[in-house]
Amino acid sequence: MATPLVTVIVASHNGERFLREALESLFAQDFESFEVVFVDDGSTDRTGEIATSFPLRYVHQQNKGLPAARNAGLAIAEGDLIAFLDDDDLLPPTKLGIQSRYLLDHPGTGCVLGRQEWIVEDGVEPPQLTRDPIYGEPGGIQLVTAMIRRDVLEQVGGFDPSYRYAEDRDLFIRLREHGVEIEVLPELVLHKRLHGANMTMNPPTTHPMLRSLHEKLERAREAESL
Repeated sequence: MATPLVTVIVASHNGERFLREALESLFAQDFESFEVVFVDDGSTDRTGEIATSFPLRYVHQQNKGLPAARNAGLAIAEGDLIAFLDDDDLLPPTKLGIQSRYLLDHPGTGCVLGRQEWIVEDGVEPPQLTRDPIYGEPGGIQLVTAMIRRDVLEQVGGFDPSYRYAEDRDLFIRLREHGVEIEVLPELVLHKRLHGANMTMNPPTTHPMLRSLHEKLERAREAESL
């Protein structure tokens, strides 16, 4: 079998509720050169059973959190391009094709994002979300819409496993620090589900972005002192 161009990393902890639908949307892509690395982050429900009913590479680990699970997937990824899917979201069939073609056509771009549409489950009251200033997306452009070159992710050290919230924003800050070119495509590449238990709806009282920005300033000071 030829080496896949894209590796899609799916990390899940007790995600049985929406997982089958999420994986079905992934395997319905109109694009063939991809593999799926599924990291079961210590699930105790039927997550593993559902995942292994699909043709994917399955890894089980003790519960370490989403950033560590994504890093575990990155460590064994074979594709030159990395994409992500959360266990409660859906992908339109054009997601992988659109973004991989753009990266192949634009070798100077290290990361592409895209637009998302929200799926609000019955009985869930959506939170007041800040809109992206360009596209007007509620909640801004999401990391899970991204496709990133694997060597770029490895260069910046992947995800910081000490973050349990906003690890995506921290990653973007480090990508910018390293001068990685990031583009936002106008196409829809994600159906983001709101079901009441999302981190989006249950943020921590102390926002970790302050920590991430502080760490960025510390790195800048250390670089200046060298």
